[in-house]
Formats: sequence, C-alpha cells, structure tokens
Amino acid sequence: MSTIAADYERTDIGTIQIAPEVIEVIAGLAAVEVKGVAGMSGGFAGGIAELLGRKNLSKGVKVEVGQREAAVDVSIIVEYGNRIPEIASEIQQNVKRSIEMMTGLNVIEVNVHIHDVHFKTESKPEEEDSNFRVK
Repeated sequence: MSTIAADYERTDIGTIQIAPEVIEVIAGLAAVEVKGVAGMSGGFAGGIAELLGRKNLSKGVKVEVGQREAAVDVSIIVEYGNRIPEIASEIQQNVKRSIEMMTGLNVIEVNVHIHDVHFKTESKPEEEDSNFRVK
C-alpha cells in the first residue's frame, strides 16, 4: 500500500493530491454495495475475518497509487448461496467505476480475494419441553 499521496494534478494555483486512504474508502464502499457481499475481510494479516463495520471503511482494501493509475485488492466475505464469480465480477466493475468517476485515476486492475463464506444464522425456537425438565 502506498502511504504517500501522489501529485494527481497540477493547476495554475497549486496541486491536487489524493491520499491512498481515500481510494481505499471509495473501493470499500463500492464493494459492499454489491448484493451478496456479507462484509469485508481484514485478510491473513488480521487473522480474523469480520463483518463490515462503519468504523473502518477501508477494511480489507489495499491500493497502489501512481501519478495517473491505481491498482486495488479487495478482500471480501460472501453470503452463502450466491455465485462467487458473478459477485467478484460485479465488485470489479463497481470498484473501477467508482474510483475512476470520483478521482479521475485510471484503475488498471481490481483483484478480488474471497476469504470466507457467511452463513445466515436462523433463530432457534425455544423448546417448550426444556422449561419443564426440572420441577
């Protein structure tokens, strides 16, 4: 991940710089907009996959930013029952479109890493017999 903001555009009155963290947030939001994405994964370094929380919108996203181009890696958790190739393709398109529209950078690649599958938990009905087990 690049930690220094690259000079994006020079104008008559100065320069415009976009920090890599800004691109990470844009990519993270674009990824979770896709139906079938349960959340973002911190990857192997984090050790534990968590569902997306509003506190860290760049979780599971790494970017490399140059003068005019960006490359993005997105680590996600998919919901069980969805077609992973379709979700990954939609994420690639949505992330690329969002970054290019908002920053003007050319996104040369969007790599999608599936780290987990999220199973919906069903609420268990309480057993009525268990209330009468001990009298």
